Amino acid sequence: MKQEMKHSPIPYAKQSINDEDIAAVVDVLKSPYLTTGPKVKEFENAVAKKVGAAFGVAVSSGTAGLHAAMAVAGIKPGDEVLVSTMSFLASSNCVLYMGAKPVFVDSLPKGFNLDPADAAKKITSKTKALVAVDFAGEPADWDALLALARKHKLVVIEDAAHALGAVYRSKPVGSFADMTVFSFHPVKHITTGEGGLVTTNNEIFAKQLRKFRHHGIDVDVVARDAQKTWKYDMVELGYNLRLSDIQCALGISQLKRLDLFLSRRDEIVVGYDKFFGSLPFVDLPPRPSTGTGSRHAWHLYILSLRLDKLTASRDEIFSFMREAGIGVHVHYKPIHLHPYYSQQGYKKGDCPQAELIHERMLTVPLYADLTDFELARVETAFQDCFKRFGIKK
Repeated sequence: MKQEMKHSPIPYAKQSINDEDIAAVVDVLKSPYLTTGPKVKEFENAVAKKVGAAFGVAVSSGTAGLHAAMAVAGIKPGDEVLVSTMSFLASSNCVLYMGAKPVFVDSLPKGFNLDPADAAKKITSKTKALVAVDFAGEPADWDALLALARKHKLVVIEDAAHALGAVYRSKPVGSFADMTVFSFHPVKHITTGEGGLVTTNNEIFAKQLRKFRHHGIDVDVVARDAQKTWKYDMVELGYNLRLSDIQCALGISQLKRLDLFLSRRDEIVVGYDKFFGSLPFVDLPPRPSTGTGSRHAWHLYILSLRLDKLTASRDEIFSFMREAGIGVHVHYKPIHLHPYYSQQGYKKGDCPQAELIHERMLTVPLYADLTDFELARVETAFQDCFKRFGIKK
């Protein structure tokens, strides 16, 4: 029997836009530069400063950032790159863009992040780089991963699309990998509509990233205007991966509220922990151990369903909640199980822990504008769900 919808549906995530954001965009629309102008550099500097990195390079999306990072890392056909399979497709597609081979790494036995021990087993003489995801906003085990990379001389690319504002052992995410890629899609902590940014402490990498995002050209429009010259040279093959001043103005405004957004996400997580922690039908999301100086950014709040205590599958519970107007989701199907990758020879069983985790995952709505009333609606809907599908002791 279909449930009656009394309120507007609650999405799993959405952007938070205020009048200051709108005014910032309007100001740029009235300015001389709509793209490749001063707001780009201002945004790059603001993000780099926020995460403690020396350089920031804005790009058109998180995917574009991963693509650029792969190119700058020198990845080429015949190379192998270790990649978290528990991630969105962009984490490994960027390897394919370079003609190289993704080697998928399984998840931790108790967690969603990449398992350093499994990564170590899969290194060969062809391995040139490592892409590790700070899944859902929880920093990966970077002590182990950086040590492994140093031992084997691998370029480390941190996919921090979920993790703006996260901290690993008192170090901000974005300050310690060779290159760290952030995403500003509307469901992320801050948004530029679409957009991304790569941080690095390596000046050479920063210069190469800027060339790659701008057709391989050695000097941008602002620099040419400052030098009063028209001259420029294409010195290598690049792409148009630029982020506009319009988008960067929105990002600058949004970044000012990042700490407020993170604080509200923390409040929601406390409420969810209290509610779901009292139920025998789910396991709470993994998070950093207390006292480690690490902070979860809580991009996603992902339950692990205890299917042995439920009379329904994950997909049936998903459908029940969606009919109740609660935008639950699943993040993610392991990359190696997608049809395209199956055609490349990857198969079920390659990463058994990630496959097992995937069968139990259910993402619960989490975003800064989620109200207490909406939070109560989410909890009530889950109560109704578990009354229907839960097994009594």
